[in-house]
Amino acid sequence: MVLKSVNKLKGQLKVPADKSISHRSVMFGSLAEGHTEISDCLLSADCMSTISCFKKLGIEINVDKEKGHVDVYGKGLHGLTSPSGILDTGNSGTTTRLISGILSGQSFSSTLSGDESLNTRPMKRIITPLSMMGADIKSKNGNDCAPLIINPSKLKGIAYTSPLSSAQVKSAIILAGLYADGETSVTEPYLSRNHTELMLKGFGAEITSENKTATIKPEPKLVGQNITVPGDISSAAYFIAAGLIIPGSEILIKNVGINETRAGILRVCENMGAEIVYLDPKNISGEPVCDLFIKSQPLKGSVIEGEIIPALIDEIPIIAVMAAFAEGQTIIKDAADLKAKESDRIYTTVTNLKKMGADITATDDGMIINGTGALKGAALDSFADHRIAMSMAVAALAAEGTTDIENADCVNISYPNFYKDLLSLTK
Repeated sequence: MVLKSVNKLKGQLKVPADKSISHRSVMFGSLAEGHTEISDCLLSADCMSTISCFKKLGIEINVDKEKGHVDVYGKGLHGLTSPSGILDTGNSGTTTRLISGILSGQSFSSTLSGDESLNTRPMKRIITPLSMMGADIKSKNGNDCAPLIINPSKLKGIAYTSPLSSAQVKSAIILAGLYADGETSVTEPYLSRNHTELMLKGFGAEITSENKTATIKPEPKLVGQNITVPGDISSAAYFIAAGLIIPGSEILIKNVGINETRAGILRVCENMGAEIVYLDPKNISGEPVCDLFIKSQPLKGSVIEGEIIPALIDEIPIIAVMAAFAEGQTIIKDAADLKAKESDRIYTTVTNLKKMGADITATDDGMIINGTGALKGAALDSFADHRIAMSMAVAALAAEGTTDIENADCVNISYPNFYKDLLSLTK
């Protein structure tokens, strides 16, 4: 993908539906009794992996790709059936980790495996707590990665204190807790995104959240719901950044989910001196939503650390791009989990931005960026990571000259029309 610098970005757009909420709506609809109707569902490669897995588990799911509409005909908590083969989770860590919690409570055996990248990602973080609950879950190759083999077992409720803040880990334990013999709770160092808690409650689960602890009671009757999925703040982040750093830009992003456990990017932008206008606030399917109006403005460096990290972990590469154009120093720390994403996002972000002339240094748990106010076009590598590709595409439009991003089509994992939408703002 070859991209050239632009003078400004103007226009409005609607970003794809939230990936996290789309995954969960299919999963929980499958475990509920009756029909779950999902409007504006993201049907990217990752979410199609979730749909494919639940079809293999005996759930009828009808997909209208053109309309982004999905109908799930759930069979209740104990309605899944033994799959005929391996459950292919593709590139999706969310699918793999969340479905592991569900499968741990089933009466049949199953095997989960994904693509080359997925099968190198750490799964000990879910194997350990699920095993503490009595799950029979093992890494096939003994390396704490997928393929995972899960055999039937009886689960017990536990109170788990997680060493890391991860919505995927928390959700895996909560979902296993649906099948346990008693109450299950998860306490995190900092509160991670809470879509699982909000949505399960909407389906009828008895789940409570207090401070950094989520607690669920077993064997609820889940009932099918009508769900409308809001726009993904993680996808909106690239347009927020582009609108702020490319002079003369004005962008309206419609219908974006701004759940505070996800929208750390907005707080960071405000800490960097940006004024973002929130329009038409509303609540959709239990999630806060609004339109965001972005215009270009000068940014200043900031320190990003601690409890805000789980609310923006996926946005750190694009925050680094903003920091390169800001005045002063930006320090990002407490983000070692970046190394366990589709790529090592500390390494891949720093490597690419250095090629563009950024003053950026990797640290063990983040990076330090001294803003120079300018970048230069370069030959970059997406490292087959959709968030790196999209971040570097924004950097390319803001940089001087021409940038060539290798393996740029990996954006299909979360945002198949990303380049089309981005370039529509340049006309």
